[in-house]
Amino acid sequence: MDMMGLDREKGTDTDTLETIFKMQREYMKMIKDDGRMGKGKEERISQLCTAIIHEACELQDLTNWKWWKGRLDTFDEERAREELIDIWHFVIQATIELGMDARDVLNAYTRKNLINRERQLKGY
Repeated sequence: MDMMGLDREKGTDTDTLETIFKMQREYMKMIKDDGRMGKGKEERISQLCTAIIHEACELQDLTNWKWWKGRLDTFDEERAREELIDIWHFVIQATIELGMDARDVLNAYTRKNLINRERQLKGY
């Protein structure tokens, strides 16, 4: 099995989200003890929220959100994807910090998706 979760002999993927969680945990082992992350859970979550917000702003800056200014010539989709993946890194880490794994994300997402669907059916 390679780092990307592909079992080359069988030609099948392992659970993709579980692979992402594993990669994030391994990455955090590399940097966690260098003093940059907060000591307590609440401080770490706050830091991750700040990072998510700023990465989202970087993504938004690639769009024509400033309606009062001239239009961008082209939308840089490759850079937009890179910014989105930066957001994913911080979201996955926040998820881990909150004690959730890939199965927990699926379960919570499923519950919330059903609520959102019901809201739409009721004119939310």
